[in-house]
Amino acid sequence: MWDSTMFLSTLTPKFYVALTGTSSLISGLILIFEWWYFRKYGTSFIEQVSINHISPWISGDYESSNSTNGSPANVQPQVPECKVWRNPLNLYRGAEYQRFFWATNKEPLTYYDMNLSAQDHQTFFTCEADAGNENFKFADDVGSNKIKIAISHQGTLMEAQHRRDTNVLIYIRRRLAMCARKLGKVKEAVKVFRDLTKEVPPIMHVLNIHENLIEALLEMQAYADVQAVLARYDEISLPKSATICYTSALLKARLVADKFSLDVASKRGLNNAEMAAVEAIHRAVEFNPHVPKYLLEMKPLILPPEHVLKRGDSEALAYAFFHLSHWKAVEGALNLLYCTWEGTFRMLPYPLEKGHLFYPYPTCTECADRELLPPFHEVSVYPKKELPFFIIFTAGLCSFTALLALLTHQYPELMGIFAKSVVSWMSMPIYYLYEKVEGVLPSNLLQQLIRI
Repeated sequence: MWDSTMFLSTLTPKFYVALTGTSSLISGLILIFEWWYFRKYGTSFIEQVSINHISPWISGDYESSNSTNGSPANVQPQVPECKVWRNPLNLYRGAEYQRFFWATNKEPLTYYDMNLSAQDHQTFFTCEADAGNENFKFADDVGSNKIKIAISHQGTLMEAQHRRDTNVLIYIRRRLAMCARKLGKVKEAVKVFRDLTKEVPPIMHVLNIHENLIEALLEMQAYADVQAVLARYDEISLPKSATICYTSALLKARLVADKFSLDVASKRGLNNAEMAAVEAIHRAVEFNPHVPKYLLEMKPLILPPEHVLKRGDSEALAYAFFHLSHWKAVEGALNLLYCTWEGTFRMLPYPLEKGHLFYPYPTCTECADRELLPPFHEVSVYPKKELPFFIIFTAGLCSFTALLALLTHQYPELMGIFAKSVVSWMSMPIYYLYEKVEGVLPSNLLQQLIRI
């Protein structure tokens, strides 16, 4: 009969060293792969495999899930799309970016952001209806070609010319108004922005000129006019932005911020105006939870990108860059924000699964923000990702086996004695239970069960 004691006694310490070293190497490779997968995709590879493959296979649902997902349309998982918007307040160009590069030796923009700007210019300044038209291939008689296009497509030359130049006209007027705003001519800028908000071409949905108007009115401290603009754009059917949500919170905080005290409010409770201001702040923080850290100067500001992702760190950075002065102009507004903004997270225990006033927070914001923001900026992540259990377990197993290999190599005799004592100590409860069960049950129980 095979004797396990004889086999174990023939093993040398080198065998245990090799065994623990091999297991430590394998655990280390698994740890490196798990950490790389977690940094890239934000989840544990082992956890995903166990949930998506091992658990259905054990429960017997693996075949049914394969049969339902066998169609080509369902092979690729649907990744939530994160739409990128132009930063409506950004007016910086090559001179400012070049000065920033000379001062810091860091690139302020990413290639992805600049490529999006080039695509926007192609979209704004070309007429899609004229793409591939044969009349544009001949430059000898441009006037007659325009007349042909007008007759065939629009009916009149004026309509064709108007359609061609509307985007350029709106874009140029908006840039001129932004230049006037930067030069301190705020009233002239507000007048142009008001006129542009009355236009209805498709380009208006991309430029978001109402945000330029809100910022200019805040600079004038015309809060009643800002409230009128918000009443028009802060509707359920229209897409929200950090400018709309946080400006609404700023206007409500302005009514109570100068007299707000956390100690007094904790004793007597919040009145109606303070409750409305706190709820507005919670609403804004739920929409974009990254903004308060920039407004409260917990994170440093950098030059904003030319494109932003709504509810992302890029939008928070762009908003705080241009609106921080407006919050400082309202006495006590930042103090009220500091005292109340973290209370939003208690209402949202699982923000990726269920929201309170908005849809659940999108999971694709981190990857898109890393493409939009420069590498030297630390991208804010919400909610904070905790290390998966498998990464912690693999790290602990790797460290423990490496320590065992080192101790066994240095002190083989002591480690052998220690291993025997550990095995005997672990086997004591098993022998104790075995003796108890053997004393309770009759000795001929097995024979009686066989007879039955």
